[in-house]
Amino acid sequence: MAATNAPPPGSPPLSQQPYFLRALYEWCVDSGLTPYLTVRVDHRTRVPQGFVKDGQIVLNLGPSAVRNLNMDSEWVTFSARFGGTSHAIEVPVANVLAIYSRETGEGMAFAAEEDVDAPEKLAVVDAAPENAASDSSEPPKPPRGRPQLRVVK
Repeated sequence: MAATNAPPPGSPPLSQQPYFLRALYEWCVDSGLTPYLTVRVDHRTRVPQGFVKDGQIVLNLGPSAVRNLNMDSEWVTFSARFGGTSHAIEVPVANVLAIYSRETGEGMAFAAEEDVDAPEKLAVVDAAPENAASDSSEPPKPPRGRPQLRVVK
């Protein structure tokens, strides 16, 4: 019988957010881009408070900016220098609002959850025109412009 990594029956499903964070971080680094993390700061978040603005902080996760980066299912931790002083940074994964490339802005945003135990709410919005007829014999035309992700509450 093959072993699985699935959670036991009756337990809450695994969050997808830490997997997306790690994947997009690797994509940025492999592409020569600088990964940035936007974080909601609360009592569990350990960051230099002097750099927090409107309850949020943007962190540069580039390999030359951080040391000992660890992204697991619950926490993003590393050390970095702010204003010449080294700081240990600890961010709950649930507090990450976005990860994106500084150079292009491409990445992913996550819903701001007030209740940390609530499931993430991230939706891909269909870019098909609203007035398109679904029973047409003509194949649908591809949407114009870039695809967009929107947080749906």
